[in-house]
Amino acid sequence: MDALDRVVKPKTKRAKRFLEKREPKLNENTKNAMLIKGGNANLTVTEVLKDIYAVKKPFAVLYKRKNITRPFEDQTTLEFFSKKSDCSLFLFGSHNKKRPNNLIIGRMFDYHVLDMIELGVEKFVSLKDIKNSKCPEGTKPMLIFAGDVFDVNEEYRRLKSLLIDFFRGPTVPSIRLAGLEYVLHFTAVDGKIYMRSYKVLLKKSGCKIPRIELEEMGPSLDLVMRRTHLASDDLYKLSLKQPKGLKPKMFFNISHDVLGGS
Repeated sequence: MDALDRVVKPKTKRAKRFLEKREPKLNENTKNAMLIKGGNANLTVTEVLKDIYAVKKPFAVLYKRKNITRPFEDQTTLEFFSKKSDCSLFLFGSHNKKRPNNLIIGRMFDYHVLDMIELGVEKFVSLKDIKNSKCPEGTKPMLIFAGDVFDVNEEYRRLKSLLIDFFRGPTVPSIRLAGLEYVLHFTAVDGKIYMRSYKVLLKKSGCKIPRIELEEMGPSLDLVMRRTHLASDDLYKLSLKQPKGLKPKMFFNISHDVLGGS
């Protein structure tokens, strides 16, 4: 039995709170992501992971040490780190002659790999290379997807779902206009995926509704899809299943009068 699978009885209040935080809930916590460097990660891959970490903070864990593993061949290392850091999303970076500047983005279900898509970085512009003002840490982004292939092709549809899962951030009860200041734009065309980041600038327009301008702030990535590891339809439906407590109650045999009273 794995050390992380054992039944652990807390001996302190702090340990009890820690275990309660990891217990299943009707409304789950915001998903955390782990960013891992492969054993042969180069400077470009390292900078990409740092920039994605800056975008994802505070819901991310960046592993600075290199880890010699191949997710498409052996997933036990990813599953171990998932349990250890309580992360259900991951981004793994590596580099070799056959697959240069390689990224593998994926998600977990019950601490086992559910979906995994390999992307190659063909062009990269980092946050520090664009000398514009940045959004504060923890800003919830607006996600925009352009390209019919995101709705037609099954692999691209699953990639879209995975990117939404990765970048969506916390669920909020309400939104204020000034909080809409960060845009992540994904365009799929001619077999490539273009990721662009923009800061929303609200300018005076002479009326109540401000004039909106977009200012690129980075990171900027040109990606190409390589290998995929997608869950079966049955397992994917199981991962989307909601607990009964979240479903609205059904009321029967209720009649209403003319004024709408019951």
